[in-house]
Amino acid sequence: MIGNRITHRTADGVRVPGTWRHAFIRNGGTFFLTDLFIYADGLIDCWGLVTIEEFEEKVRSGWVAASLPDGAEADAHELAHWKFSQPRSSLTPDALVAEVRDTIDQLNGRPDSTGRCLKAVDTFLADRTEENRTAARAAFLAIPRTQRRYTLGELDRKDSPLRVLVAGPGGQTSIPHDQPITQEVYDRAVAYFEDQARARAERPTRLPADGPAAGYAPAVKLELSYPNDQAAEPGKHGLRNDYPAPITVGELSYPSVTHAYWALSVAQPEIQAAIAAADTSLAARKLAVGAQRREGWEHARAAVMTSLLRAKYDQHPDLAEILLATDDATVIYDDADSAFWGDNIGRGRNWTGRLLELVRSEIHAQRTGISVP
Repeated sequence: MIGNRITHRTADGVRVPGTWRHAFIRNGGTFFLTDLFIYADGLIDCWGLVTIEEFEEKVRSGWVAASLPDGAEADAHELAHWKFSQPRSSLTPDALVAEVRDTIDQLNGRPDSTGRCLKAVDTFLADRTEENRTAARAAFLAIPRTQRRYTLGELDRKDSPLRVLVAGPGGQTSIPHDQPITQEVYDRAVAYFEDQARARAERPTRLPADGPAAGYAPAVKLELSYPNDQAAEPGKHGLRNDYPAPITVGELSYPSVTHAYWALSVAQPEIQAAIAAADTSLAARKLAVGAQRREGWEHARAAVMTSLLRAKYDQHPDLAEILLATDDATVIYDDADSAFWGDNIGRGRNWTGRLLELVRSEIHAQRTGISVP
């Protein structure tokens, strides 16, 4: 649950809302008390921004700890240092990952596992077949165990009416010590949900004139890679500037966007030619490092890169499809050499990612016939 724990990070000049929760990160043999920062675009900061898939791997590996061993050393950085004695935790790796996924849904205003369960319950109450009850029960069990008691927002009853409803008369709830459900207990649970449905129907509704607010698509992270050969299915690697996708600019051809960028950055024609002919993008960069830059390059480079990216995706429709498949996600671009072009764990300006999003929008406009003034 988010509550009042609201924060944000800035990506591509856009404030991406987020929240945080306490967690232990195991680094070496010590468990460090820290905060997980969870953002609406699906990135989680656990001593470095990672995607939800990468976060799940870190939970499974124990980097983000869901349980604490007896006798393990803990550290709250400069606040305290101690050892665990008979620690207890209600979390499991599955529950922690599920809670974080729910949090991302909540930040986007989408139904989380609780919302999906309550929708399945409404479906069952409207058509009380055993098939619909089974679906409602599965949706209830999909809620992280640590969160089920909050499903109905009831401090006294907690999730008791829901457990009874999805179990059915004569059934057994998800709690082992619960007694089999009698018809009387079941009827009270049904009456509870019918009363709730009537109360909701009587509340006035207000629809936003401009439609519901759009959520944040999961961020796409383009990690460092140095591909030297084209691949039959390049995937996200094809969106890297150093991917070997030859482009023609004016009368000249370059093996990749990176080759073209560095060649156009230097003032000496002979070095430009050498860069354009370099075997790899790394070799192209090395040739450019010691060369003299063109006058005013620092202020013109974003415009040059925009033109090069347009050329790449115009001349390589297969790569344009990969770019379009990122939907409207924030593109996080890593660049070991530049805090201007790369995001670099949230410390860079991520201009490459921002320009990829711009070119993606332009391609969408072309595909849909929307003219750009």
